[in-house]
Amino acid sequence: MSEPASPSVSSLYEQACDQAIAMCDGNLRSTIKVLIMANEYLEAELRELQATVSSDRAPARLSRANGDAA
Repeated sequence: MSEPASPSVSSLYEQACDQAIAMCDGNLRSTIKVLIMANEYLEAELRELQATVSSDRAPARLSRANGDAA
């Protein structure tokens, strides 16, 4: 059996958790709060993008990409 060339997904998540906690000076409550805020921001961005695409107001580069695929 061969060894994986890159760290496992689990270890990458562990590293990301450690980094997030360290950025909040070890305060777990602050870490969770920041992650919730980041998630809400990303959800709002996604809703905005979905609304733009569904209302056919897609930016020119998205329209070109779709046109090239046809």
